[in-house]
Amino acid sequence: MREATPAEIGGAFDAAAAAQAAWSRAGGEARAAVLDKAADSLETRRTEFYELLVREAGKTLTDAIAEVREAADFCRYYALQARTLFEKPLRLAGPTGESHDLSLQGRGVFACISPWNFPLAIFAGQTTAALAAGNAVVAKPAEPTPLVAARFVALLHEAGVTPAALQFVPAPGRAFGEIAFRHPALAGVAMTGSTATAITINRALAERGGAIVPLIAETGGINAMLVDSTALPEQVADDVVSSAFMSAGQRCSALRLLFVQEDVADTIIEMIAGAMDELVIGDPAESRTDIGPVINAAAAEQLSAHVAQMRKEARVIKACALGEAHSHGSFVAPHLIELRDPRQLTREAFGPLLHVFRYKARDIGKVLEAIRATQYGLTLGVQTRLESFWRRVFQETNAGHTYVNRNMIGAVVGVQPFGGTGLSGTGPKAGGPHYLARFANERTLTVNTTATGGNAALLNLGQ
Repeated sequence: MREATPAEIGGAFDAAAAAQAAWSRAGGEARAAVLDKAADSLETRRTEFYELLVREAGKTLTDAIAEVREAADFCRYYALQARTLFEKPLRLAGPTGESHDLSLQGRGVFACISPWNFPLAIFAGQTTAALAAGNAVVAKPAEPTPLVAARFVALLHEAGVTPAALQFVPAPGRAFGEIAFRHPALAGVAMTGSTATAITINRALAERGGAIVPLIAETGGINAMLVDSTALPEQVADDVVSSAFMSAGQRCSALRLLFVQEDVADTIIEMIAGAMDELVIGDPAESRTDIGPVINAAAAEQLSAHVAQMRKEARVIKACALGEAHSHGSFVAPHLIELRDPRQLTREAFGPLLHVFRYKARDIGKVLEAIRATQYGLTLGVQTRLESFWRRVFQETNAGHTYVNRNMIGAVVGVQPFGGTGLSGTGPKAGGPHYLARFANERTLTVNTTATGGNAALLNLGQ
């Protein structure tokens, strides 16, 4: 697959702009029917996507199955929302003799920029949300994983999305941005990726002329979990290992920083280290594999550099063993690293690296302040048998999603809307009830029905 040229990127926006009005006029019900058909097709052809996710993205079979399910859930959830929010206006109460209708309409052309760690689910979530709201889409997949995205775009076209209204544009981020963020047809940007990338896009949009363009950004975080002395050790160990190491730690929601009350720290840390010994690291195509490779050699090098730095500044408690079988591929061993100070972790280490810090019960206020001070707010975990403890943690932090006595990954569409605050994103939450409205313009129509003989139907309101 080759990269799009600057002329092709510009042409994609031109074509999408020309097709958007007709796609919007089709109505919420028609668009919903297309998305439902796409979900059916995705589930029927799921094994094709399993293979692509394993081969191109290094997903384990378990992760591939979950990702296809999530992509189908996005299609069905946004189809439901399209029927509810976009099929007909909402009639508002008002003075006698007047009618007031609030309608939602697509903004125009959305640029959807997706990451490599969920090349199907997040790509599908962004794209189907924008389409459900009546927008045309220019979709740019992550550079390491274009094949998964291309297959899903073809599936949407087959399901009935007007080809011109959904443009697939594989390109390097910088080259895409130079054209996309200046194009006059651009009406909005949805992106998932690093905080640095979101800041760059935000600045580019602020500098463009013309209409103000919204940015819907979901970025990462230094996600923490707090464990107090009442927590169940076995449950903590299981939830920590899955939160920190599944998907090779390459989830926005993954656990990065574990705070353990010192009274139980030795026991908890020992159990986590023991559970790490049971992890199977290897070929993601094998059903027995728990952890596959990270996305590429560059990512592996960055993670190895972080471990080297931590060996100087902190203490590596546990590192899983890698052998000859791991010399072919970008494998990174899961690590458990004890910090002297939580402030030593200044950025997200996007891989299977878990940092732990022991705290005194009387210092919980300082722990919560340290979490707030990172300015990230994506996911947070709490392990305790005291309701007062988890309520305090929830009230004194700002994470987009707080998980109590369970792992911190695997948010379910429509049940656990996903997104953060601060450096972790703009909101609203993907897979939640407020997401689609951000892709739309609100319009209100007020009619003096007395002037039409009291018959609002003469004006075809609601059509």
